[in-house]
Amino acid sequence: MALFSGKRPDRVPCDYWGTGEITERLKRDLECNSDLALWRRLGVDKCVLLGARHPRAKESDWHLPSLFSLFGIETRNIAYGDGIGTYEEVVESPLRDAMTVGDLEDCPWPDPRDFDYAALRSECLRYWPEYPVLGVAYEPFYLYCRLRGMQRAFEDIVANPEIVDALLDRIFSLFEAIVRNSIEVAGDCFDFVYVAEDLGTQESLLMSPRAIRRFILPRLQDMAKIAHAAGKLVFHHDDGAIRPMIPDLIRAGVDVLNPIQWRCKGMEREALAHDFGADLVFHGGIDNQQTLPFGTREDVRREVAENIRIFRRGKGYVVAPCHNLQSNTSTENVLALYEAVDEFGRDHL
Repeated sequence: MALFSGKRPDRVPCDYWGTGEITERLKRDLECNSDLALWRRLGVDKCVLLGARHPRAKESDWHLPSLFSLFGIETRNIAYGDGIGTYEEVVESPLRDAMTVGDLEDCPWPDPRDFDYAALRSECLRYWPEYPVLGVAYEPFYLYCRLRGMQRAFEDIVANPEIVDALLDRIFSLFEAIVRNSIEVAGDCFDFVYVAEDLGTQESLLMSPRAIRRFILPRLQDMAKIAHAAGKLVFHHDDGAIRPMIPDLIRAGVDVLNPIQWRCKGMEREALAHDFGADLVFHGGIDNQQTLPFGTREDVRREVAENIRIFRRGKGYVVAPCHNLQSNTSTENVLALYEAVDEFGRDHL
């Protein structure tokens, strides 16, 4: 929090992101009886993502920005990596056959008044102020794709702009109420609003910059204004090769940019730090496609040191894996990551 308030921190902060499978394995290997004990064992300055829950939500609803079951989105767990883990994937999109704007009501839209904001406050106070809290989340096109189906969602951008506007407006209206209610009830005990998207592939943007500026950015900016008006920072998660849009994201009000997948095209670290370091806190950047799962301990330590050197030149840097640690990353390499933060994070103050 010293870093985010513009002060000089006592060390380079770090965060932990991981799948359920690797988190459980780390707790076993390191003899930790809770996630909190694991963060303390690793020396992590964890940014905790929380959200108000709905009485109809299933316990398996892991994705707080959209709570799949509330919208009738059917999912199932898909195994990957010879059974080392699973990801929850959509198998039924409730609005896949919607042909008109009127058809968009044909799913069980939740009422924002039914969310438990008092429980959100109690949950925040389990961690805050020891740990910063991302207290509410908004990720509209991610939800749009799950409601419409991935292929139909991208066809809509070109062929059905009136449906795109109507559905994104409907999503914004719902989450604007959730964000405002969360801020009103729990707002003094969380620090960030999670305003996210996934706009990049490994090689390019998922859609043209013109389409992003037309459909995505105006609503992202409106949500950022709500967060800033309440004194909250905007934490923006955006996978892949998104460099062409970073100036737009800064203008829209993004304060923290995650996950910095620097092996993607155009995401070279030195250039990002040089061009955008004065305007953003970078969060992430420790590669989990090659370095963490397949590198040596020394490879991991070297990358941590490089990232600290590169990204601390501007507003600041939070060391973290560039997206969730996966089950194919060894406990040894996870320990190397956080031990390197402790080793190199004080040398660059």
